[in-house]
Amino acid sequence: MKSFLGYFSEVNLFLWTDKKASAAVFAAATAIWVLFELMEYHLVSLVCHFLMLTLAILFVWSYVTTFMNKSPPNISKVRIPEDLAVNIANSLRVQINRLLDALEEIALGRDLKKVLSVIAGLWVVSMIGSCCSFLTMFYLAFVLVHAMPLVYEKYENEIDSFGEKAMEEIKKQFVEFGDKFLSKIPRDPLKDKDN
Repeated sequence: MKSFLGYFSEVNLFLWTDKKASAAVFAAATAIWVLFELMEYHLVSLVCHFLMLTLAILFVWSYVTTFMNKSPPNISKVRIPEDLAVNIANSLRVQINRLLDALEEIALGRDLKKVLSVIAGLWVVSMIGSCCSFLTMFYLAFVLVHAMPLVYEKYENEIDSFGEKAMEEIKKQFVEFGDKFLSKIPRDPLKDKDN
């Protein structure tokens, strides 16, 4: 039998091949969002209440077992293995380095299209962020990532067709933008003399 974490870390979870596991993860994320966003519950309060309830149950259980001449509950020690912590840290380090490399390439301004697309993307995210909280944005991103593979698998031909049309329109709009605005930006006179 697979371990609990190995079971939920598979790509099949997002492809909905195991519908029960995918639905369970989706339902858990929805419950967390409802708890924190709609009911305005806070994470620190939740953790404290959970720990208080757990300690109270264990105390009562331990206290009752002494009257019944039974052994108290056996609580095993929980530890994070060192190799797991190292693997997580290394994976996080690699991802952060990739992000920093991409940001450096964008910041150096070598590719105007990429700079403009990143600026446009950040502007869209800021507009969405002004309408809802971080938790709602995180939940919406989770729902999209969780649902997109299933929707794409079901409507692959329609999505590909729409994507091709959208890319053609974006390219056409970018050319028009370049003709109307970018062509009017004065060039360096020294570069023009060299050519």
